[in-house]
Amino acid sequence: MTHRATIQVAAAPDGTMIYSVPMPPEALPPVSARALMAAWEQARDAAGQAQWGAARLFRFHRPDGGTADLALADTDARCWAAAIDRDSGIHTTIGLSLCVRLLALVDLLARAGWARGLFHLAPDGAELHPALLRAAATAPLTAQAGFDEHSLRGRLAALPPPRQPTHPHGEPA
Repeated sequence: MTHRATIQVAAAPDGTMIYSVPMPPEALPPVSARALMAAWEQARDAAGQAQWGAARLFRFHRPDGGTADLALADTDARCWAAAIDRDSGIHTTIGLSLCVRLLALVDLLARAGWARGLFHLAPDGAELHPALLRAAATAPLTAQAGFDEHSLRGRLAALPPPRQPTHPHGEPA
């Protein structure tokens, strides 16, 4: 499947944006770690400005004719998707991959205790370990448009032990 596949976009009567994606989530291309970090910052800025976006539904089409849906109804996810759409265009496979990877990374950071030493979140921004960003930018996505936690953790296994996050003044958190 080409990474330049056409994603059809339509608006439902209720304002939900519906994306017909001619491939499954696991066929979305990798992105650059730099682009993923930029998307993180764009999403953070949009949330700070309360730029909530429309609800979105991504309908991924499988080669066997089946489909898988990813709905973004949560206000934060809508905001982040809108921010990425403004900058990268989620009607493209690269823009959509960036959006899905950002959402999968946020989900991972919220629930994966093993990753705690690989990031530090603060009101003035985020610090993400470069290897975590590279892994999230290039790791294969699952059929559910997320990361296979075991596979992602394996990509990071060669890292030194996670460091303890510090406060801005250098003392341990």
